Amino acid sequence: QLHVAESGGGLVQPGGSLRLSCEAPGLNLDYHAIGWFRQAPGKEREAVSCISSSGGYTNYADSVKGRFTVSRDNAKTTVYLQMNNLKPEDTGVYYCAAALLLCGSLKDFDRWSQGTQVTVAS
Repeated sequence: QLHVAESGGGLVQPGGSLRLSCEAPGLNLDYHAIGWFRQAPGKEREAVSCISSSGGYTNYADSVKGRFTVSRDNAKTTVYLQMNNLKPEDTGVYYCAAALLLCGSLKDFDRWSQGTQVTVAS
């Protein structure tokens, strides 16, 4: 089981920032890609970002490019999602998930975190 933690409260104003952390106790992250997903109210779950096991490859949904950044710490033990210039449409339940080595499709992610609510509103 993976775990997501927020840097602060899950409520943020438009234009604000928030950082999510993803940890996987007992899982060697050197061998796993970590993906970020979200589900907005009334919408299907969508991929937000992914980082490969080496950290050498990242991708982002078009809707978050230039605003979100995914990274690993120096020891490759924690994966972060830094969210800047947040918009109301970023509101949703956020998850992290692990896949072997590479960032693939949704079916490749077989270990999931709990969901955590992020709300962007005035």
